[in-house]
Amino acid sequence: MAGGLTDPVSDVRAHLTAPFEAGIVVRDLERMERFYREVLGCVEVHRSRVPASIAAAAGLGGELLVVWLQVPAGGRVKLVLPQAGSAPGDSVVPLTARRGLSYLTFPLDDLGPVVTALAAGGARSLSDPVVVRARGRRISFWADPEGNVLELVDERGDEREPGPSET
Repeated sequence: MAGGLTDPVSDVRAHLTAPFEAGIVVRDLERMERFYREVLGCVEVHRSRVPASIAAAAGLGGELLVVWLQVPAGGRVKLVLPQAGSAPGDSVVPLTARRGLSYLTFPLDDLGPVVTALAAGGARSLSDPVVVRARGRRISFWADPEGNVLELVDERGDEREPGPSET
């Protein structure tokens, strides 16, 4: 930069050391784990109990069970299950007392087969029509079995679907 000044943004920019992770607080860990494995192809990479002494100090409430699922193209989804008797902190609402998130986006090579698997796996379509074409992409929003929103996106929005005479 001119005059020997440094760029303040580059001084504070995070330098990730591992793939990005998103956490979802769940009510039924077994069901949600099965959904993310079978429908989206995630693979369990780690499972851990977080004792209340650590979870409370971090603002997460009481004891937790956390399962890390690797997304096939990178990144991870953490399923977080508060354990029975988990008590919230005194001054703030703990993270695990909140439900949901805006949405998780899964970029895919072809969302067609995943749309079929989502419906069979207990998800509910939020898009009308189920697949929307926009700016060269196909997009579809779904609610997983506990209502968390998933966005599927592929780059096939400009492809014409075969008509009856082309199949």
